[in-house]
This record gives sequence, structure tokens and C-alpha cells, in this order.
Amino acid sequence: MNKKLIGALLVLSFPLAAIAIQSPQSDSGPLDKDQRIERLTKEFGLNQEQKAKVESIVNDQKAKFKAMPEEKRSLLQGVLTQVQRTKLDKIHQQRQPKQSMTGEGGGSVAP
Repeated sequence: MNKKLIGALLVLSFPLAAIAIQSPQSDSGPLDKDQRIERLTKEFGLNQEQKAKVESIVNDQKAKFKAMPEEKRSLLQGVLTQVQRTKLDKIHQQRQPKQSMTGEGGGSVAP
């Protein structure tokens, strides 16, 4: 039962995410998480229970998205030789200062 519910929520989250991404942005820039949830709530007429579930989905997906670069790097390191891992670490170190200067980030990025 729980697997079916989780599966249904995941299936429903993708169209909601696509709509949130495609929604026109306000004059002040991109919508933050709360603004996107409010927009979805109004656009779809979500009740409080649905809104809470959407918030949970958005938060879970955000956490997974932030963890992806580190997970990818960890998986790559399991495949690479020591020499290759050293190269990967050098690339990572070179990219970190560049990302912090541009405001990008959210974790390390492996090639």
C-alpha cells in the first residue's frame, strides 16, 4: 500500500515540477519554494492535505537534488583507479573556487 502511494506521489510530482518550472516568473526573479507551492495551490485548488504532501515532495526532491553531486562523485571513485581519483580530486578542487565566485554550488560536481 505504501509503495503504491509513494509511487503515485512520485508520478504526480513530475508534472507538478514541470508546471512549476514552466510557470512564468515574477518581475522580481524566479519564484522561491514557498511561492511555487502557493502558485500550485491556487492553480490546482489544492486542499491543506494536498498542499502538505506537495511541500513534502518538494522538500524531499530538493534534498535528493543537493545530494546528487556527492553521490555521483562517491560512485565514480569506486570505479576509478587511485591515479584517476587523484585527477578527479584535482578537478574538483579547481572547480570549487570558480563555483563560489559565480554563486553556483550545492555540492561538488564530478566530471
